[in-house]
Amino acid sequence: MRAALIASFIVTSMTPLSAAGQDVKMAKGQQLYGEQKCALCHSIGDKGNKKGPLDHVDAKLSADELWQWIVDTKGMTAKTTAPRKPQMKNYMLPKEDVDALVAYMQTLKP
Repeated sequence: MRAALIASFIVTSMTPLSAAGQDVKMAKGQQLYGEQKCALCHSIGDKGNKKGPLDHVDAKLSADELWQWIVDTKGMTAKTTAPRKPQMKNYMLPKEDVDALVAYMQTLKP
């Protein structure tokens, strides 16, 4: 089932959005970042926990990797041997919300 969900994400992510649609998606992702209290463990610029910076994350991780970090943290921690403690929790968010968070994080470019 997880493979089907990931495949669905990849196909959906490849569907182009209008500029206005992409802006709405990114704004929703920024809103979710705040609502989910991501800044308790992560930072963007000077705001949030400096131990988990997300600045320039788009240069380090693909959209698929960002998506997987949100929904399968345990698997990504094992895959990347990430040393960070405590381990990030898995988020049970609707697919549209995960897509929005990923779209927002992709705007955090150098």
